[in-house]
Amino acid sequence: MTNKEMLEQNKNYIMSTYASFPIALENGDGVHVWDVEGKKYIDFVSGIAVNCLGYNDEKFIASITDQLTKIHHSSNLYLTKPSIELAKMLVENSDFDKVFFCNSGTESVEAGLKLSRKYGNEKKGKDCYEIITMINSFHGRTLGSITATGQKKYQEGFGPLLPGVKYALYNDFETLESMVSDKTCAIVLEVIQGEGGVYQADKEYLQKVRELCDENDIVLMFDEVQTGIGRTGKLFGYQIHGVKPDIICLAKGLGGGIPIGAMMATDKVASVFEPGNHASTFGGNPIATTAGVNILNRLINDGILQNVEKQGEYLRERLQGLKENNPAIKEIRGCGLIQGIELDTPGSELTNKCIEKGLLLVGAGPNVVRFLPPLIINSKEIDEAISILDSSLSEM
Repeated sequence: MTNKEMLEQNKNYIMSTYASFPIALENGDGVHVWDVEGKKYIDFVSGIAVNCLGYNDEKFIASITDQLTKIHHSSNLYLTKPSIELAKMLVENSDFDKVFFCNSGTESVEAGLKLSRKYGNEKKGKDCYEIITMINSFHGRTLGSITATGQKKYQEGFGPLLPGVKYALYNDFETLESMVSDKTCAIVLEVIQGEGGVYQADKEYLQKVRELCDENDIVLMFDEVQTGIGRTGKLFGYQIHGVKPDIICLAKGLGGGIPIGAMMATDKVASVFEPGNHASTFGGNPIATTAGVNILNRLINDGILQNVEKQGEYLRERLQGLKENNPAIKEIRGCGLIQGIELDTPGSELTNKCIEKGLLLVGAGPNVVRFLPPLIINSKEIDEAISILDSSLSEM
């Protein structure tokens, strides 16, 4: 079946909720993928920051296959070794005490929003329910998470939204501080706004937000669905500046392509959750948590975090070199292997040209193109991508 035929089948049978590119991927190996017509691409999307080990990783496949022969699902009515092992690894390598497993980033955000409101309710009373998030943030697609998302385009047509949510300017502490009241139960932000244009939070800003939350007994929640699990060169993005939240939301790279999400919290906040307050039938699934154990082991013990730091610096250097010779590039942002270039033209034009030449990229707003390669990328493969990017820019 051709790409065109697959696209037609997609239109016939799948709801029109995605503006998919007109290619159907069939195989992958390392950082490369092939479509159904055999065309090869270097993948700088990695499932939108998901496939951190790339494709066809033997150890990853073996671990999942082994677990599949044992037990593939049991629900949380019973305990399983992989879920406890993954929770232990997450806690011992972070500043949090407890984990709640779910299936996606959106679900981890929903869990965090519920936990924040429960904390405010128990500690300050029923009127403490307001949540402050950031303009241009992105937190997911459910009603709660699109309300938390500070972009109207994701909210249009789905009102009324969740009450009690306000939006502050990112990296603007004075504006945020002015919005805090006795009703504020949580402040929610991303350490790097991925979908919002690859903007990074300043260290001083995060420190002030942390102090504000401590002074007013407000929950500080970081959405690290995209920046968590090694993407920045640290296991968690909050470790870049050392500012610790009370709640962190994870997904994407945690399962390396197997659906899983996690919401972690300190004991102070997690203790307000009781049996029946929240649940997920598939949360902590043995297959998904086995994948997570393999991913964390590899990142921590196989030098992948160090590779992200090294290759992230190299990617930045190569992008900076392109900027010096291409006036279409206005700015380079991000760190590690989550970086973006802002253009003076719509990013979709460049993305489409790169796809034609064999490089997969993804946008982050109208004029920003994002770079999210697998965490195993090497310098030669970055050179391959930059060569295609340079050729595509020269045609614009």
